[in-house]
Amino acid sequence: MKYTKPFLFTATMLVFVGGCTSGPEQSGALINAETLRADSKIFNVITFGAVGDGETLNTIALQAAIDACTQAGGGTVRVPAGEYVSGTLHLKSNVTLSLDYGAYILGSQKHSDYPIDKLRPSREGNSECFLYAEDAANIRLEGLGVIDGRGKPEFFPKKAGPGGKDNRPRLIRFENCSNVTFAGLTYKNPAFWGIHLVDCKDVHITGVTIRMQDNHSNNDGFDIDGCENVLIENCDIKAGDDSICLKSTKNPCRNIVVRDCTVSSHTAAFKCGTSSSGGFINIDVSNCYFYDCPMGGIKLQIVDGGHMENVKISRIVMDNVGSPLFVRLGNRGRVYGENTYTGTALLNPEATEGAAVGTVDGIHISDIVAHVKINPHKGKITDRNVAEAGPIMISGIPGHNVKNVVLENFKVSYPGGGTEAYAKQVVPEDETRYPEQRFFGILPAWGAYIRHAENVQLKNMELSVREPDARERIILDDVTGFRETK
Repeated sequence: MKYTKPFLFTATMLVFVGGCTSGPEQSGALINAETLRADSKIFNVITFGAVGDGETLNTIALQAAIDACTQAGGGTVRVPAGEYVSGTLHLKSNVTLSLDYGAYILGSQKHSDYPIDKLRPSREGNSECFLYAEDAANIRLEGLGVIDGRGKPEFFPKKAGPGGKDNRPRLIRFENCSNVTFAGLTYKNPAFWGIHLVDCKDVHITGVTIRMQDNHSNNDGFDIDGCENVLIENCDIKAGDDSICLKSTKNPCRNIVVRDCTVSSHTAAFKCGTSSSGGFINIDVSNCYFYDCPMGGIKLQIVDGGHMENVKISRIVMDNVGSPLFVRLGNRGRVYGENTYTGTALLNPEATEGAAVGTVDGIHISDIVAHVKINPHKGKITDRNVAEAGPIMISGIPGHNVKNVVLENFKVSYPGGGTEAYAKQVVPEDETRYPEQRFFGILPAWGAYIRHAENVQLKNMELSVREPDARERIILDDVTGFRETK
């Protein structure tokens, strides 16, 4: 796959450890090479009145350092070791936010510290967030410190959609920004989504640690919406919801590379969708380890219109996952406006919401090793747990097929144990429903269930069960041009 831009990998992305003298002129923080020029400026937040005692609210002081950096034409905002409590911070063009080892920027646990009057309304869900930027260029977050949203349910109760009182802030939201770098840092405990990038270009995410499990609900790791030229590499991700989630509420996600990451999720390790109006074009995921993902490893979905093409996934090892692959072309048909509701409970699952049906055409997945496991809920195995640990599923809808899928060099171990009753299951179409594989129930195949598809090729597929299973290995329903070869 060729890319028109090489992700701006220049000398300005290199990391340097400087000397340790105090004051805004010198810094022991990690800074990029651009700041080493003679006209570089470093702004120590202590100079602007920040107090790292874990109690003082530092929103004004931290924002003052950012604003001064911007007014000076750019530079580095240094955060020394300490615990700095803050509400919403607005990052600006040409600003590097650099955290020393032992530096924590802690989210306030008061909803009033996350005003939205100066924020662009979020296209999905509520607009509150901790770190925010819009229409900015050359933003960099780096260092060995921690950005912790402290978004516990007792401080940010779960609400049902945008506009509600006490909505939960997401950790980061950048809208329409370019040349954005996340290098190092640990991101923890958002009340809602984690790192949300919307319509951004030329993004490099490297060496980032995500710790967002068992904190609240909807704790996605990365939500990449309508972005172009994005590289995510060498990251260690544990998310409560989808870990790496590509979305396209308006514009396509185009030229996205994910490589060399370890990923855990309570739902999916890697997902395209559910929001899919703009589509997904030129997606490349390689050499990753997905583990402890009970609701699935890889999910590729077009359900709100849009087009999915040229998706390549290779060299993935999955351990203790649900279904290793779920490909879905559906007809939920959501149309995205300002503050579109993100959930499912308030919407009619029996009717499309208006967008035209999209397409899925051109997926190549190879060199996959997966151990599929049934993960009991609270010590009990239910039909839901069994459905989550299902086979590969590829499904379009009547009249709209998934096209041109190649699966090659798979070695997948399934739990087995399927009964004769499982083998007789009738699979609903669920054309307009929110797409989770478990919603289709226990499938009548244990290895792969393929429906409403054309030109699907399986090459060297080593599928096995650890216990006897009464179901068929592979079931095809309304499939043309299917081939399986060794």
